[in-house]
Amino acid sequence: MAKREIINEAAASEFDESVIAINRSAKVVKGGKNFSFGALVVVGDHNGRVGYGYGKANEVSDAIRKGGEAARRNLVKVPMNGQTLPHDIEVKFGGARVLLRPASAGTGLIAGGAVRAILELAGVKDVLAKSLGASNATNVAKATFKAIEGLSTREMAYARRGIAVKPADNN
Repeated sequence: MAKREIINEAAASEFDESVIAINRSAKVVKGGKNFSFGALVVVGDHNGRVGYGYGKANEVSDAIRKGGEAARRNLVKVPMNGQTLPHDIEVKFGGARVLLRPASAGTGLIAGGAVRAILELAGVKDVLAKSLGASNATNVAKATFKAIEGLSTREMAYARRGIAVKPADNN
């Protein structure tokens, strides 16, 4: 076994993978129809890192493998406040709108479809989420990632403004 294969196996085992959607496309040719497949795959380590990728191939398994590889190349860090998100955010991508709201401890992950899969793999435990508008899984996933990229913690906001971080008041 080559050294590169060993490294790839180690990197692959670090992340869990979830297939959100599989799209079948048909090309009509002289002999009938040629099918090809696209797979939207999300990978995450349940510890604040998550990514998505879209893989296309003539076989479903190849499309899923390609999607997983693309997802591992596009990882983002989810800013978290304990086991929830730091603040509310609403984002639109295409026709899909996603609303993410932090929840108190013990609430659980209240979300559906693509949003749930993404937040689960990111390791977010308590959140209220709503997917509004279009139900296209790809656009919902992209809207969710756009929302994640729009999140920032108190420390990140202070650093952007060049202010020294003050301890939180517990009154």
